[in-house]
Amino acid sequence: MNEFDAAILGVIQGLTEFLPVSSSGHLELGKAILGDTSVPEESLLFTVVLHFATALSTLVVFRKDVVEIFRGLFQFKWNEETEFSAKIIISMIPAAFIGFYFEDELESLFGGNVLFVGFMLIITALLLWLADKAKNTQKKVSFSNAFVIGVSQAISILPGISRSGATISTSVLLGNDKTKAARFSFLMVVPLIVGKIVKDLLDGNLAESTTEASVLIVGFIAAFIAGLAACTWMITLVKKSKLSYFAIYCFVVGVAAIIFGYYNY
Repeated sequence: MNEFDAAILGVIQGLTEFLPVSSSGHLELGKAILGDTSVPEESLLFTVVLHFATALSTLVVFRKDVVEIFRGLFQFKWNEETEFSAKIIISMIPAAFIGFYFEDELESLFGGNVLFVGFMLIITALLLWLADKAKNTQKKVSFSNAFVIGVSQAISILPGISRSGATISTSVLLGNDKTKAARFSFLMVVPLIVGKIVKDLLDGNLAESTTEASVLIVGFIAAFIAGLAACTWMITLVKKSKLSYFAIYCFVVGVAAIIFGYYNY
């Protein structure tokens, strides 16, 4: 992989992280089309770096929310910000459990398995289609909802299952307000990504990679800039509740991926 490829994949990651179309699935498809032959561990490292870039863009877009949350936490009392933070922590439990105990099995899925990604994209399309039919409400995410949404986030670790699509769809199907569901979905992933980076640093996994630093830096910058634009745009789109468009897109790309995978493997 060279810097040009890294930039393309970075833009793909930044644009698709916030759109409910599976950024990880698109990255795997992009690597397959570009002919990336990295072993799964190296491929996962590059994916993690790009996810960290989009996590940073999330913090920038939601900077006012993040500041308010920290202000509320430092009041050292139970308030709206403390409650929201507690729900975020609860939502992290399923994905953290899966990531900790099944890390090796997950890494093996990030090796350009186009057929698998295609089928998962079709599942994402189904989730989005069902969510689009749900009625909008003013209900906010509850503690029990937070855990269920966390389970959907854990499942979305699979390439092809959209994290934002799965979590927003789950939240909406549980009867929550779509705008609140999107806000919760975008913020709940940040601690997990940061935790993953810290864990890999402590374990020495990042140091073992042979990926050139320039490739990682270019990919990071491209994903960050694209993520800023996509996150801002997606907030507007969610308010309009047009998930069916993304459902159709995921279905078409999923079918195309299955056809591509069938004739190339």
